[in-house]
Amino acid sequence: MPPTKINVRPDVSPNSPEAEQPVIGLIGMGAMGRMYADQLSAAGWKRVHVCDLPAKYDTLLQEYADRPGITVFPDGHGVARSSDFIVYSVEAEFIERVVKQFGPSTKMNAIVAGQTSVKDPERTAFEDHLPEDAHIVSCHSLHGPTVSPIGQPLAIINHRSTPEALALVENIFRPLGSRYVYLSYAEHDLVTANTQAVTHAAFLSMGTAWASSKSYPWEQGLYVGGIETVKVNLTLRIYSNAWHVYAGLAILNPSAGIQINQYAKSATELFKLMIEGGTGGKDSRRRFRERVEWAREAVFGQQNGKDEKTRIPILLSEEILDRFSLGTPSTPLLSHDGGDDDTPPSPTYANGLAAPTKYRPNSHLSLLAMVDCWAHLSINPYHHLSLAATPIFRLFLGVAEYLFHNPVLLDCAIQSALEDTWHRADDLEFVVAARGWSQCVSFSSFEVYHKRFNETREFFEGRFGEAGALGSEMIRVVMESEIRREGANNGGETSQTS
Repeated sequence: MPPTKINVRPDVSPNSPEAEQPVIGLIGMGAMGRMYADQLSAAGWKRVHVCDLPAKYDTLLQEYADRPGITVFPDGHGVARSSDFIVYSVEAEFIERVVKQFGPSTKMNAIVAGQTSVKDPERTAFEDHLPEDAHIVSCHSLHGPTVSPIGQPLAIINHRSTPEALALVENIFRPLGSRYVYLSYAEHDLVTANTQAVTHAAFLSMGTAWASSKSYPWEQGLYVGGIETVKVNLTLRIYSNAWHVYAGLAILNPSAGIQINQYAKSATELFKLMIEGGTGGKDSRRRFRERVEWAREAVFGQQNGKDEKTRIPILLSEEILDRFSLGTPSTPLLSHDGGDDDTPPSPTYANGLAAPTKYRPNSHLSLLAMVDCWAHLSINPYHHLSLAATPIFRLFLGVAEYLFHNPVLLDCAIQSALEDTWHRADDLEFVVAARGWSQCVSFSSFEVYHKRFNETREFFEGRFGEAGALGSEMIRVVMESEIRREGANNGGETSQTS
């Protein structure tokens, strides 16, 4: 029979007497588990029970010895038996095994949630291994552990509970300052695939391409400044995180696999059209341009349409983004038909087109492929933007929007793709990397994914410190701008926290 009651008052708050507060249990103390423990304890919740693998018990016990509101347990049985609200913060690959082990110990009338990036395996595990009297109100903070939760989307999935149980979960998370997004399990997996699969594939592919080339492009002055800053910082940010964060979504979410495959296909076909157009006649060049403009029309609509006039862009100015650049532009450029072959060409093309900014044009193949992928899959990236978009998705959509909404910049990218050869080898490495990641995901092997991820990660290992600080500040500045932008788009209402 379905659950009918909970163990504490639903209107309890961190200011309530300790004896009236719920016991909050966290099974799994990875980066997100620690974020929850630290944030909830700092907010005033005085009874937080945590555990990790038994081998990590002594270390965890020592780490939280001076935190009176946090109690460390040897394993999940103690946490499950004592907690009124339990969050399984474990990798999606292992959720079934962990819930099977500790689920039967769940306290009577407790509320259970899971902080996994893919929800279908979690739903099955909860339904199969939790007692019938347990409420299921799951969650997912749609941001990384180093990003402030204030204003970020927090998905809440009310799968099996009473109104009182849902209210209690809302009150427990309220101090985070997150914006609640109410979804079903199926809706969550579709939203996360649409907002994360392709962006992750793009950044993973860029990183693998650079690692394969044995070069840090920002140190050569080739991909520096403006929207290149976003590409570089977010690529390094992804590779500095735990590999399983991305593997779970890619391998366990069927929609994600379809999108990653299409992204690789789009990158491959666009690159072939670039080569054909660069060496062929007007018809070959026209086919490439028409493919790019078709994708722009499918994803962004009429350039002069009403929505495009009234919508405030996501990105800040290139000058502000330059504050977070890891490199500086190279020396002044030489013309197309003179100078050293190793020196990139001038941004002035045969048709007389010149770039409107100080940054060297390139093909922006990663962005062209992303928009082409969305177009082929009929994905509207704005549909989930205000609903449940991660900071990384917002930023990468922002650079795509910046490129595709500026006719001159887009034309420069098309011309560079067709005429310039200095970035051709880099584009080839990117296509190979994108196809490699697609094939990796198709194997459905976490071991293969882990190995491929770590091979690239090792190349950037020494660069994470500086890039992490710059990337976090860049995200903070852009997200503050996003809150103001969404407030303007919504008639001045900037707070959407429930």
